Amino acid sequence: MSYTTVADVKTYLGIAGSADDALLATLIASADAIIESYTHRVFQVSAASTRYFDALMDVDGDTLYLDKDLYSIGTVTNGDGNALGTADYVTSPRNSPPYYKIVMRSDSTAAWTYDSHPENAIAVTGMWSVGGTAAPTDIVHASRRLTAWLYAQKDNHADQDRAFIAGNTTVLPVNIPADVKAILEPHKKRGAP
Repeated sequence: MSYTTVADVKTYLGIAGSADDALLATLIASADAIIESYTHRVFQVSAASTRYFDALMDVDGDTLYLDKDLYSIGTVTNGDGNALGTADYVTSPRNSPPYYKIVMRSDSTAAWTYDSHPENAIAVTGMWSVGGTAAPTDIVHASRRLTAWLYAQKDNHADQDRAFIAGNTTVLPVNIPADVKAILEPHKKRGAP
């Protein structure tokens, strides 16, 4: 599921024909991959999916640490095969996604556990992204802008993707447009390089 559409990029670029539609679709996929690689996050998904967690390695006391951003929870199945009710746990942060951990409530009788082996014992089904099925507006714009920038590179016949020396100065190429980088920077996952 792309963060922008071919139609939106064509409008942004002022393109009327359909000759480059396939290229633009490919560049949108590339732009989205760059955004996800830079931020270490996925901003939207098309459907819920299940991720599995180790009942020992991913749990510390009452806390299950998630490995990806979780926008909404469908079900939580403990390692003993029992589904947990929403009264058994709270999310962190408490009031708004994305969530990064699930904590057993102090008044719950449930505890993180497993039957035969801890590996992949706990299953969490939900929307594993920052924004559920809709990426934040600024990410949509970053995808559109980055796609347009990638599209312009096809006509750039100069060798501007390598560093070159001008006098006593080494000039490095631009990785991605500065305005796109400014949009993405606040979305970077904490602790990501």
